[in-house]
Amino acid sequence: MITLQFLLTALVVVIAPGTGVIYTLALGLGQGRRASLWAALGCTVGIVPHLAAATLGLAAVLHTSALLFTAVKWAGVAYLLYLGWQALKDGGALSVQETGTRQSGWQIARRGALINILNPKLSIFFLALLPPFLSGNPASATAEMTVMGAVFMTLTFAVFALYGIFAAAARRRLLGSTRVMTWLSRSFAAIFAALAGRLALERA
Repeated sequence: MITLQFLLTALVVVIAPGTGVIYTLALGLGQGRRASLWAALGCTVGIVPHLAAATLGLAAVLHTSALLFTAVKWAGVAYLLYLGWQALKDGGALSVQETGTRQSGWQIARRGALINILNPKLSIFFLALLPPFLSGNPASATAEMTVMGAVFMTLTFAVFALYGIFAAAARRRLLGSTRVMTWLSRSFAAIFAALAGRLALERA
């Protein structure tokens, strides 16, 4: 169940830069360490519905229902484009500015959770990732997937938190350069737009 191979596989998946990592980095650079930790927490919590779906077999329903998959996908695309706009506009919640918009930890976490919740590919991903590491005992399969999901979430929060702390440390060096901060905001906006485009091309 929790083998070294599973831990290494999960770690590689978590470390790979994705939407959650970009969001956490943007908050770390834009608002500091506290905001980045809330972002990491939100992205981690957003995994829960997908792990539950994979454990209960609901991911297969999502995969076979073109209408449901498409609805969740386009909601995710719209949300990523919204985040890109928030990074691009002056004073936006994700803009990298010394005096940018400040939001509560719960608002930051909620936004991070929605990023993952509105990605229909995550359920299918977990349905493919977890079963190969099961012991083969049907009676304990649900418990094993639950434990592996909890370990995956722990790794996610730890790695995302490290990304955020690194970004917050870099923020102190960047605050004095308006040009660099503007470039970073535009870069984050472009990345969110690119991620939205990639999600739009996904098929069930």
